[in-house]
Amino acid sequence: MEETKILIIEDEQKIADTLNVGLTENGYYVEVAYDGKIGERLFFAHDFNLVILDINLPGLNGYELTKIIRARNTHIPIIMLTSLSTLNDKIEGYDAGADDYIVKPFEFRELLVKIRVLLKRTMNQQVPVGNLLKAADLTMNLDSKEVKRGEDVISLTAKEFQLLEYLLRNKNKVVSRAAIAVNVWDIDFDTNTNIIDVYISYLRNKIDKPYEQKLIQTHVGMGYILKENDR
Repeated sequence: MEETKILIIEDEQKIADTLNVGLTENGYYVEVAYDGKIGERLFFAHDFNLVILDINLPGLNGYELTKIIRARNTHIPIIMLTSLSTLNDKIEGYDAGADDYIVKPFEFRELLVKIRVLLKRTMNQQVPVGNLLKAADLTMNLDSKEVKRGEDVISLTAKEFQLLEYLLRNKNKVVSRAAIAVNVWDIDFDTNTNIIDVYISYLRNKIDKPYEQKLIQTHVGMGYILKENDR
């Protein structure tokens, strides 16, 4: 069985070395970089299955590095591990292309669970599921990553794309905020954050607001639904 390779980019050596030991003991092959530039070079020199990185890195910060990694590989899971904890910090991280965002201090077991979930999701994505998702005149091409409303091409961030894909795969069904949190963010649902509502608003502004037919609807107290028609 091919080993799973994880790249850790963390300038706090104690944290990086602790993660290295813990992940190695759990059967992962680990490479460590203590600054952003070295991390970038390692990423391009080897094939990794998952990346864990800090935001405040010397040489190249985590936001910039995530964008570089995401431009090269649209599927590799990226976990941000940082002391920056505001909603704006998290949104910037997700917009850069991160799949998950863990605030320090953290429980190693929590990180381990998130790694396993993200790796499982990546493996499942390799199974053919059809390359085109549709609802009314909205289309999403999973191969080219192109989203269109009619003939209009709509530009989405990585996290907006993942959220819309989840809504499309569950079209005409109400999905709760908790379900979205688990399936799009891989986080335990936190009632104190409105990040899901923020991203729903982002999507509405792009795929609904300019058009007569509104697809994304709110079911108060229940969640959201992407409805193909108003019937």
